[in-house]
Amino acid sequence: MIIQSLLVAHVAVLGYWLGAELVINSTYRYVSWSADMPFAERSRLMDHVMDVDQHVRYALVLQAGLGTVLAALLGYLPGGPSLAVAGAAGAAAWLALVELAHRMRRETSGQFLARLDRGLRYIAIAALAALAAAAIAGRLPLPGWLAWKLAAFAGVIACGLGIRLALVEFFRHWDEVARLGSSALRERAIRRSYARATAVLGMLWALIAAIVLLSVARPSGL
Repeated sequence: MIIQSLLVAHVAVLGYWLGAELVINSTYRYVSWSADMPFAERSRLMDHVMDVDQHVRYALVLQAGLGTVLAALLGYLPGGPSLAVAGAAGAAAWLALVELAHRMRRETSGQFLARLDRGLRYIAIAALAALAAAAIAGRLPLPGWLAWKLAAFAGVIACGLGIRLALVEFFRHWDEVARLGSSALRERAIRRSYARATAVLGMLWALIAAIVLLSVARPSGL
């Protein structure tokens, strides 16, 4: 019963993740194309975008935690219940870090927490890629479909970091508009940054689709 409940949660979090991404991207596009809107209102909407973006961060951590717990309880990873408990505790601590980093984002300590969060994502990418590579090479007794699922999830996290880099560029142009006012050149730069972030988001969605397909089909030929 516990495993079935965790599997349901695993699927529900995926829907929550995609729903949040759609809301974020839709509002982000609206802000990027609203040069005629008073900047104070535009800025308020962009703050809302970054608040909603927290849900994507929550979903990523929840999926990582649920995946670890399920893999341990189903016997795909060694450690059994002990690893499951460690995975759940680690996910809870990571969620707390994500929340604190957002709440304190305008403070120096919050910027440090944000860097720590990014560091954890790099570690997660490396760990997932290493597990996937070892399994694909036959050095780890994981089913092929699960190995490729881990590789795809590493790609999802990497795409998330890529979107963050695109947002760094966006906010550089955004700050110019805040200080110097809107201009055709600055607005083009903002829309270009949006397009780059959305292109990476498209790759992220494609990888999530691949994860779903692998999870449902579980092809034996991999």
